[in-house]
Amino acid sequence: MKVALDATPLVSDTGGVPRYVRELRRGLEGLESGDQFVYLTDQAMPGAIGPRGGWLERKWWLAGLPMALRREGVDVFHGTDFAVPYVRVCASVLSLHDLSPWMDAAWHGASVERVRQRTPWLLKMGLATMVLTLSEAVRRQAIVKFGLNPARVAAVPLAASATLRPVTVAPEVEPYFLYVGTLEPRKNLPMLVAAWRAVRANHRVRLVLAGRRREDGPQFESADGLEVLGPVPEERLAALYSGALAVVYPTLYEGFGLPVIEAMQCGAPVVTSRDESVVEVAGGAAVHCDALRVEEWVSVLARATEDQGWLAELRAKGLVRSAQFSWARTARETLTVYKTAERIHRGIV
Repeated sequence: MKVALDATPLVSDTGGVPRYVRELRRGLEGLESGDQFVYLTDQAMPGAIGPRGGWLERKWWLAGLPMALRREGVDVFHGTDFAVPYVRVCASVLSLHDLSPWMDAAWHGASVERVRQRTPWLLKMGLATMVLTLSEAVRRQAIVKFGLNPARVAAVPLAASATLRPVTVAPEVEPYFLYVGTLEPRKNLPMLVAAWRAVRANHRVRLVLAGRRREDGPQFESADGLEVLGPVPEERLAALYSGALAVVYPTLYEGFGLPVIEAMQCGAPVVTSRDESVVEVAGGAAVHCDALRVEEWVSVLARATEDQGWLAELRAKGLVRSAQFSWARTARETLTVYKTAERIHRGIV
């Protein structure tokens, strides 16, 4: 079986979707299943198959991509970011990472308008043979939102990079809470900063924010103990996670919540929201607070500065929980979805 993955998200070096695409292909090739995996995109990208030229192929999703799929003899196309070809050429799998484009308009700018308009149409027309979500929570939401056949929607979880492991770091003069992720409205960071400021009034603890700030992301006035690092190289993440007093992730909504598993895999205690997907992923190994109740976060964060025994229990639970996720598992379960889609396309299922 020949599988083509949409490599378009890889034009960005950071973010969850590019990491998903890279790790998934690496995991698929590591299975040694005998199947072939290639990248397809209309973007200039080394190692990826693209259009051969001509005005027609420049209409990528309508004509160029279907032509490339036929030319390359692809059996399954994986649309890794909310899209599949507009013409049915082979089996297709559409990754629906979450439903945020159709929720709060303040969470996204104009950049998601194409997704907001196009994806429901693709689903309504049945152009996706299978739909792939990252959690059972989003799977249920998608079935209801778009009226999908439950048999055609599969949930396959993500995993943390194998490079993320507990590492020994020098003790900090002042401990810190750590947030890792994009600085954007959906992550609820103003609430987190407000809660931290209240805790900081009585406890010498810093707040470190690590991640790219999106154009519409919050900005904070400089304050003693608040550190905004910006994008962090992957090789620094293990030390950042391992050294944190606790990792804080107050998100309003997630499709999965990868930083939760990354933190646990590094042995960091996790305090996060009660979002349905995050609760599913954490599996009882994190502390959950109401995303909108600042006083609840203040109470939990204050306890984290005082109760080392409690933090040790959370670390132990997190390590056990994170061991249940791996990119080998993600790849194996995704390959099963590909095979199901290919059988459906051939009329076997």
